[in-house]
Amino acid sequence: MEEKNIIAIEIGSSKVRGAIGTYSPDGVLTVNAVEEEPLLDWVRNGTVSNVEEVASLVGRIIRKIENRVSPRKVSSVYVGVGGRSFMSLPREVEQTFPEEVEITDKVIERLMNDAALSPYADRELYEVVPREFTVDKTTVSRPKGTVGRSIRMSANLIVGRPQPKRNIDRLFGEKLKIDVAGYKVRQIALGDAILTNEEKRLGCMLADFGAETTTVSIYKNGRLQYMATLPLGSRNITRDIMNLHIVEERAEDLKCTLGTVNPSAGVQTIGQTDYSDLNNYVVHRAGEIMANVREQIKFAGYKTSDLNAGIIVTGGGARLNGFNEGLATMLGMKIRTGSVNVSEVRIPDSRISAAEMADVISVLCAVVKDNPQECLSIPVVEQQPEVEPERQEEPQYRPEPAKEPVAPKFEREKAPAKPKRKSWMETFRSKVANLMTEDEDDYDMRDDD
Repeated sequence: MEEKNIIAIEIGSSKVRGAIGTYSPDGVLTVNAVEEEPLLDWVRNGTVSNVEEVASLVGRIIRKIENRVSPRKVSSVYVGVGGRSFMSLPREVEQTFPEEVEITDKVIERLMNDAALSPYADRELYEVVPREFTVDKTTVSRPKGTVGRSIRMSANLIVGRPQPKRNIDRLFGEKLKIDVAGYKVRQIALGDAILTNEEKRLGCMLADFGAETTTVSIYKNGRLQYMATLPLGSRNITRDIMNLHIVEERAEDLKCTLGTVNPSAGVQTIGQTDYSDLNNYVVHRAGEIMANVREQIKFAGYKTSDLNAGIIVTGGGARLNGFNEGLATMLGMKIRTGSVNVSEVRIPDSRISAAEMADVISVLCAVVKDNPQECLSIPVVEQQPEVEPERQEEPQYRPEPAKEPVAPKFEREKAPAKPKRKSWMETFRSKVANLMTEDEDDYDMRDDD
């Protein structure tokens, strides 16, 4: 196996990120670079709404990556997906046998294929995640190798609306002319890259706080038990602050610098401007998000006491001052900030944060588990065939053809021109002139006499 170059693209609601990594033959993933571009309102709730503008930003990231690996070009990418419509839906499938058999990979694969025949026709199926296996009415954590006459699999179908995938296909295929090698559900990738096996077994909640959505996953007994996406995010807080008659960019800056979830914070004043209402908006909207997150534990069929490993938070919204502490207090659970496990991933560039860039790095981690394909190619330059100069043949002497004798031409002699006859007037004038001349001669002769 040769070293492979893998490229992951993560399109969020506030920014687009791209990462390139190398996967060595000994199974080590190295993250070489991460590039990002800010977004405006061109992605709503995880769905690309303006393909043209987002394609321009993604194209800029692709060019940055190509500048690092020149002369190679990006030929394919892996894309992380998520958003408001993504959730888990329950599915159960079962197989029975005429006699006891050993459960093999082939049997489990057949169960996965049966589960993939989703009854939810209006949803796009992205992944089948097993939740529990039962062999002859006995729950087992690892079904392979067990013996029984029946096996039942309870699974979660990770589904979403088909529109996000169609728009991404259009973005890469039609606009950028780049192949999509595969899709990875961001929340599943984050869970595998951030959570430890112990946390999954003890029970925990992974909360990804984005700009426009908050996705919650519940893990127990080592497997994903529940996933849901809430249409609430940190941008809701920003828009509330805009009620102070300030533009969105200024509201976002104030939220990050002065905003806090701590209701006991004092009046915020900058110069002569009083921002006493700022934290009122922050506290109330953040409290709404926290309350909805707490309810997801009940919807999953658990209590907070069942999740002994606590809450693991990630995403830009979780960096709001006092947010994590307020969530831990409301739920009565311990909390930690999620970060990609650096013992499994090499990040030689210290400027790349394993916590802040966890979304796109986790997509790379998910890709290497499925025998990824090479994402770079060397452009083939077509060589023009050499054109030999035309040979110029030396002129050969060719005798001129003999000319036929031409008979001499004799010109006919012109007859002398006939004198022109005078008209009667001219004759009369001539006679008069002669008479006058004769008279003058006679006169002169008389004078001489």
